[in-house]
Amino acid sequence: MKSVLKVSLLAAAVAVAAGCQQEEAKKPETAKAEAVATQEAPAVAFKTEDEKAAYAIGTSLAQYLKSNLEQQSQFGIELNSDVVIQGVQDVFKGEAKLTDEEAQEALKALDARVAAKMKEKTEQESAAAVQAGKDYRDEFAKKDGVKVTDSGLMYQVETLGTGSKPKAEDTVVVHYKGTLINGTKFDSSYDREQPATFPLNRVIPGWTEGVQLMPVGSKFKFVIPPELAYGEQNTPSIPGNSTLVFEVELLEIQGQAPDVPKEEKAEG
Repeated sequence: MKSVLKVSLLAAAVAVAAGCQQEEAKKPETAKAEAVATQEAPAVAFKTEDEKAAYAIGTSLAQYLKSNLEQQSQFGIELNSDVVIQGVQDVFKGEAKLTDEEAQEALKALDARVAAKMKEKTEQESAAAVQAGKDYRDEFAKKDGVKVTDSGLMYQVETLGTGSKPKAEDTVVVHYKGTLINGTKFDSSYDREQPATFPLNRVIPGWTEGVQLMPVGSKFKFVIPPELAYGEQNTPSIPGNSTLVFEVELLEIQGQAPDVPKEEKAEG
């Protein structure tokens, strides 16, 4: 989480530009008129390159600050941008209504509130993901041909090859597609048009275990519970405690000579 203090301090750099924008915004009489005026505003002619650069810095920082305030509003913390701008203007006028110590305390308190809200939201999402994953696995277990290992890994054979099965120490070549239980795709070697190659003991436990069940030439569908995937780890594409669904084709075990008779039999 970015420090609220760091973000708030950026507001000082927005003061001049924000003040100018506020004055321009007073001319239209309605919010709709304000939006139209902003969209149709003529290009500003700057007297010097320094003026242009200063304005660019102001608009860039203002956009960043605006985005940060919007993110905090997702946690139910509403910070009024007009009050933010007023604070900046008061400091430039030498009329700040808070001492430095009071401002620091207010920002620390805000940091704590944001952290608490984020923790609460994360816990709620995590609990929801756990339950949704359990419900999905319960339904998947009812499908024909689905098997469940002692660890909780679930798989369904779509195509059974006739080649050798890899060991955990082997390097394998696979094609795969990974999705969340709602169907959202987060990774695919098919999309890259290039099979993936990796040591089998360097991936998530569900893969290490599951691919060892596959003879070369097979295609399996795996449903992997979070404890065999990424657990509580939260990433932009995979939320914490997610159950993952993979379709995997085992193309080759690197370093192993092809079994020609079996390959021919499989093709036949």
